[in-house]
Amino acid sequence: MTANVALLLSAIDRHLLDDYQHNFPLDPQPFATIAEQLGTDEAKVIERLEYLQRIGALSRVGPVLRPNRVGASTLAALAVPAGRIEAVAAQVSAFPEVNHNYEREHEYNLWFVVTARDRTSVDRVLADIAAATGLTPLDLPMLEDYFIDLGFALKWS
Repeated sequence: MTANVALLLSAIDRHLLDDYQHNFPLDPQPFATIAEQLGTDEAKVIERLEYLQRIGALSRVGPVLRPNRVGASTLAALAVPAGRIEAVAAQVSAFPEVNHNYEREHEYNLWFVVTARDRTSVDRVLADIAAATGLTPLDLPMLEDYFIDLGFALKWS
């Protein structure tokens, strides 16, 4: 996060970004629980989370599930001609089973994760992406999982 963005953050924003990377309340009304912990109301918490998303300080609020514990998933990549990267990325993102994609500097330059009910459904989505784009996905199913904690303490100066 840049210093300019940090200047736009309230104390509540900073708590939301720092304190709830882990131990997000497993509660029917998690935002009300957070609001109580922060001494505010649920509407304010939701408003601030929406603000953080708008300014790019927060990409999503949701669980991170270990791959293939619920349903099936795979990492996939496409070798997209340079002039088509944005259009193909939009096509890939249009599939509800694709939760994100990103460009890399490599022959296989568009990478994405497909998550579906089962492996047969993952295979169907990959075939549908191939049909839609005219490009054959490289399917890289996970052989062994490693957990990398992506949470980190933020420094506010």
